[in-house]
Amino acid sequence: MVAAQSMTARRLDARGSTETTSHDAAQLLAAIRDLAPSFAARSDEIESARRVPGDIIDSLRRIGLFKSLVPRSHGGLELSVPDVVTAIELLSAADSSVGWVAMIATGSQLFCTRLAPEIYGRVFADGADPMVVGVGTPAGRAEMTDGGFRVSGRWPFSSGCQNAQWIVGHCVITRDGEPVMTDHGPLTRFVILPAERWRIEETWQASGLTGTGSHHVVLEHALVPDEMVFDALTGPSNVAGPFESALAPFVSSLHGAVAVGIATAAIEDLAALAKQGRRQLFANADLKDAPVFQHAFGRLGASLRAARALLRVQVVDQWVRALAGQLDAEADFAEGLQGSAWIHATCSDVVSGCYTLGGASVIFSSSPLQRRLRDIHAARQHVFAQERFYTQAGAIALGFPPVNPFFGH
Repeated sequence: MVAAQSMTARRLDARGSTETTSHDAAQLLAAIRDLAPSFAARSDEIESARRVPGDIIDSLRRIGLFKSLVPRSHGGLELSVPDVVTAIELLSAADSSVGWVAMIATGSQLFCTRLAPEIYGRVFADGADPMVVGVGTPAGRAEMTDGGFRVSGRWPFSSGCQNAQWIVGHCVITRDGEPVMTDHGPLTRFVILPAERWRIEETWQASGLTGTGSHHVVLEHALVPDEMVFDALTGPSNVAGPFESALAPFVSSLHGAVAVGIATAAIEDLAALAKQGRRQLFANADLKDAPVFQHAFGRLGASLRAARALLRVQVVDQWVRALAGQLDAEADFAEGLQGSAWIHATCSDVVSGCYTLGGASVIFSSSPLQRRLRDIHAARQHVFAQERFYTQAGAIALGFPPVNPFFGH
């Protein structure tokens, strides 16, 4: 527990040794590879239920995913973000919804480093393996009161909320009913509360990522003490090391991992289909023997390799810069969003291309390719995948001063 540690700077040490981290990462990835076939076999069940089943969540908890970025002082694996990106890619290839929910849970571990040390210790107490999920949309209002806030709101897209132990929501801070203003607009903060304090509205009826359970979550006049309210975007880290740097660039890479995983699975689906001896109507050769198919398949594979290579280079560069204390929320964030936008666009093209080459059989609900198509285009709608952020990256490359891509300052 935090209180039992020497907390001269009231921060935890998350540097760790390369040897231990590499061993733990290898064990986690091996466990995911073992579990992946069973997850893939349950994709129809996951989509039908519109959530990831609890036993799958439990299996991810057992292998340490929900504390993969938590320091060993709190029972975590203390992995690097590049290690976790690989894990998310593997899970997304097995089932897009499982990968998405895992991505949200690992990203939340990053932002929890901005919690007060005593609250961080409460959430990630040694022996606890909580799934924390959050919503970045500032859909709540937190009215200042004595000793805390009275919070109300209805937050959309709360992926994995039905399986979570803690939920985080973004709020506009108000005083006497009016937003508290700063030089850059309304003051916002995040609140974290145990999952049982939130009401879930089952609103998630979506064409893609259907199994993520991304329902609305609601608070109504909830009294939240000061210590449960934090600045997840610009607040100081209570964990020493790379997470003292900006966190948002890492999130762009976590989202990119989902896209690469989905595209990887689509390529595998198409290869399996071609190897079944399938032949299109009136064609004079099986798919796998047709030069035009081989050419198109090879081109799609090259695109996937390029997307994966960019993801790898980007996240490793982010990690190296974070270790040096240099990762920032302006230029590095703009570059991360630029990379994520291109990765999502490229992976969408790969999946769409696989769907087109698959022929008439892929239009049936029994085909995994139709699900990959819906999932990749759902993932591409997220703010971290939007191509409008090319503009900021281009402006920086042309010599304009960097600003935060989301907030413009």
